[in-house]
Amino acid sequence: MPDFQLKKNERLASRKVIAALFKEGQSFAQYPLRVVWLPAESVAGNAPAQFALSVPKKKFPKAVHRNRMRRLVREAWRLNKHALYESAPEGGAGLAVMVLYTGVEELPFSIIDAAMKQLIRRLSKKWRSQ
Repeated sequence: MPDFQLKKNERLASRKVIAALFKEGQSFAQYPLRVVWLPAESVAGNAPAQFALSVPKKKFPKAVHRNRMRRLVREAWRLNKHALYESAPEGGAGLAVMVLYTGVEELPFSIIDAAMKQLIRRLSKKWRSQ
């Protein structure tokens, strides 16, 4: 059974890796989400991928709304990340992933979850072909 926890070593916190992610990474969108990803040798720990999340202050000026969207997107990632981990190339580099919420309104979890499933499916195909 897959591990549904989001552990500390699966969180992307390195400013260097995040800067490299936006400078050299690839991206695609699956409304209401956009993903920026980069195969990274410097992924810490034994996690196949490290995950970070951003919700723009410009679209959600109130912190309570930004935090709610963060919780929903993080939950969708936590429940569906095992599909990405199963398709990880053997002995290959880890993956640095940044998910950006691009929607302009608060959407229900069902829509965010469906978008995350599709996003992870597309990401795993692109990661395997690298």
